[in-house]
Amino acid sequence: MTLVAGIDSSTQSCKVVIREADSGRLVRSGSAQHPEGTEVDPHAWWEALLGAIDAAGGLGDVAAVAVGGQQHGMVALDASGEVIRDALLWNDTRSAEAAEQLVNEYGEGARGKATWARMVGSVPVASLTITKLRWLADTEPENAGRVAAVALPHDWLTWKMSGSHHLADLVTDRSEASGTGYFDPSTGEYRYELLACALRIPQAQARSVVLPRVAAPGEAVGSGDSSRGWGHLVLGPGGGDNAMGALGVGMSTGDVSISLGTSGVVAATSPTPVQDPTGKIAGFASATGEFLPLAVTLNGSRVLDGACRMLGVNHRQLATLALAAEPGAHGMTLVPYLEGERTPNLPHATGSLLGMSLASMNPQDVARAAVEGLLCLVADGLKAMTDMGVPVNSIRLIGGAAKNPAVQQIAPAILERDILVPGAGEYVADGAARQAAWVLAGSATPPEWETSEVTVCTAEPTQFVRERYSQRRHLFAEGR
Repeated sequence: MTLVAGIDSSTQSCKVVIREADSGRLVRSGSAQHPEGTEVDPHAWWEALLGAIDAAGGLGDVAAVAVGGQQHGMVALDASGEVIRDALLWNDTRSAEAAEQLVNEYGEGARGKATWARMVGSVPVASLTITKLRWLADTEPENAGRVAAVALPHDWLTWKMSGSHHLADLVTDRSEASGTGYFDPSTGEYRYELLACALRIPQAQARSVVLPRVAAPGEAVGSGDSSRGWGHLVLGPGGGDNAMGALGVGMSTGDVSISLGTSGVVAATSPTPVQDPTGKIAGFASATGEFLPLAVTLNGSRVLDGACRMLGVNHRQLATLALAAEPGAHGMTLVPYLEGERTPNLPHATGSLLGMSLASMNPQDVARAAVEGLLCLVADGLKAMTDMGVPVNSIRLIGGAAKNPAVQQIAPAILERDILVPGAGEYVADGAARQAAWVLAGSATPPEWETSEVTVCTAEPTQFVRERYSQRRHLFAEGR
């Protein structure tokens, strides 16, 4: 029996699954927590990865491994391969002004956005790595001057697992590179002139900065660190968390996933690049050679976490309260820009609870408004997809908040479509494990694994909830 491992180094934790390479059957798993915050020492991820591997029973009998990771985080390395400063995570919004600068440097307003969409498939927002590099150049010029290489979280962890100390051995994949803001997924090439622009250095100097080699889908990129007893391990290229999640649930053209984790992500599989001049859709690449347009919100499952704290209940009780209320929560609407927002691009926004009345000021309606507000937020992302002509044949609901019964029952009413809820799983880690099996097989496409049982959720549409949300979502406090 040949075993493979998949790793998900997410914002909140590191998860490891070990599966049979042929069937995908889960053999064992483990996890470890990450520190909180939007600025993290990458070595904390490494310690968590080692802890999660130990919790999963080690890798002694595993033949191949791949790492999926949170996208965009800036891991700046000096010439000796040491981390220069704590990594800025995707949800760190301090580079919002840098994003605005970068857009306008290629044309004011809509013209600049359209130019960026053509160059790299995405318009800079505070989440993207390129904006964090501009922030570093302007705020910490001494650190910026030491940058010899730029990696993303999964790139750095794969490199650490190899045991290499040579920057030239850094490897990434198309899905991860396409979230940097200086890689064009339509051509598969880095745009060094954009890296130079971000760091405010000449283009010739930018070309001396090491960027991870972009591996082909399914390519073996090295072997594990023999000093840790991993020398037998084949390393896969890994990928961004959304691309690994798509691989984990077996998405193909016309399939859409809505992931409600720390962030909210609407992801679709497309055979051709998507370039959205408005910036609502990020034109990323997939882990399989196709493309993975994304609409990403900063606010996801933590909207429900906040509602639980406010009401003094747990998630099961929150679901019970929400389902006891009528659709529309007696006119109450939550606009959940609780940590700023990426889609729409409002990095300094705060949330608003609107339409309160004596009839709605009760726990049931507050809970209902929280669930409806979260779903209306991702529904806007889904609409942006369909407006761009991206086909939507089916919608899978995944992520931590997808386990909430109220989310499952209310989602089809808000999205006005049947919703598929796959069985419980660690989809990013599962996708990484499937990639590891693909690398071992050396085949043209990933292995076919039996997918988990799917629940179909249906409900009568509640169009009035979306319409009222659309009318009220602009009434937020910018809070600059």
